[in-house]
Amino acid sequence: MSGGSVSRKSVLIGLWRVARGKPDGIAYFGGDAASFLSSLAPLLAFPLVGAVAGLFTEGPGQALTDLAMTLCALLTPAVVSYELARFWQRTDAWVRFATAFNWCEWILPVLACLILVPLSVAITLGMNEDAASLILLGCLGSYGLWLHWFLARNALSLSGLRAAVLVFVVNLATVAVVMGPRLLIHGLA
Repeated sequence: MSGGSVSRKSVLIGLWRVARGKPDGIAYFGGDAASFLSSLAPLLAFPLVGAVAGLFTEGPGQALTDLAMTLCALLTPAVVSYELARFWQRTDAWVRFATAFNWCEWILPVLACLILVPLSVAITLGMNEDAASLILLGCLGSYGLWLHWFLARNALSLSGLRAAVLVFVVNLATVAVVMGPRLLIHGLA
């Protein structure tokens, strides 16, 4: 696959391969600015629609604040991972990594749906809903961390330890960006 833009079919093949732990799936994602922006578009579309709806239900202040926080949360992984890639001299591979990272976020809702099917049956048969929720969150969290590590390790050609550091720092920074302002507001109130 070339470094340029790729078709939707290629993205779907890449998603399927990466979801199953196949490193060659990363090559199906584009490695240029247009591919990166294309990978951001669907992630940004839902928050934008939510903000427009929120203008009428929550008011402009809350809707725009929520949109700004969501945009920061979506862009933090790209910014932090770029800085780490730069530090480790991997900027040449970063665009493809970031593109794959964004597209692969769509694996998690699909996985959630697949996990919910047996959990729904288990709840019908008497499983506690809180236990089912913990199982769902545990599965999604574990897989999500592995997926991010897998992408960092293979797309940026990092050692396992460096990939783990990237995942930890990116997730910590994202939590700080999302929760930091809320904690500051509640702490000052």
